[in-house]
Amino acid sequence: MNDTPRRILVTGSTDGLGRAAARSLLSAGHEVVVHARSEERAAGLGPLLEQGAGIVVGDFTDRDAVRRVAAALNDAPALHAVIHNAGVWSGRAVMPVNVVAPYLLTALLGAPRRLVYLSSGSHFGGRPRSSLDDIDWGGEHAGSYADSKLFVTTLAAAVARLRPGVLSNAVDPGWVPTKMGGPNAPDDLELGHRTQAWLASSDDSEALTSGGYWYHRQRREPHEAVHDHGFQDRLLRALARETGVPL
Repeated sequence: MNDTPRRILVTGSTDGLGRAAARSLLSAGHEVVVHARSEERAAGLGPLLEQGAGIVVGDFTDRDAVRRVAAALNDAPALHAVIHNAGVWSGRAVMPVNVVAPYLLTALLGAPRRLVYLSSGSHFGGRPRSSLDDIDWGGEHAGSYADSKLFVTTLAAAVARLRPGVLSNAVDPGWVPTKMGGPNAPDDLELGHRTQAWLASSDDSEALTSGGYWYHRQRREPHEAVHDHGFQDRLLRALARETGVPL
């Protein structure tokens, strides 16, 4: 790979797609910061740390932990890119981990010039509500995975619009056989991590674009609400109210 070496954060990198992306970026000569939700989970990252990866630890269901991670990263050498990979499929952590944490990191991290958000084909089943006041951002009850992926895909598009100096994209990695996807998932695990790693690091002209929704390095059209500026603004206002941190 002839791309310039980058410093890249990959959230949720203890297993699955996040670990695969971190491993491939390290192998390509990039400086990688991996993330684990707990010290116990971080113990499994030994092989990546031995290859030179840095590490941050924080449970993304806890907003104060997200703030501490952001503060630690802002005090360290500047990040070139963030792959917002951390995600959960079901339960009370859906909105906190899939939407609130990437929003907070986006708002609090000052330096990254590339942001990659993990979407899903499930986002087409999300509901672009006229009002977001009733969303359970705090995770008191189980949230809709499809809604969460619609929201984070919309966040990626909103950042692309509002921060013209930042390359912001969303990636559908496919339904791949990870712990979350299950052993019978039909898509290719090897292909599942490549697009986000490419968008975070490559000097290819296509990778230097913003506002895209990608699947296996091909731009596709997302849910029509994703590029609705009114919906984007309502989502950002709701998250700013909920977290006390404006984008």
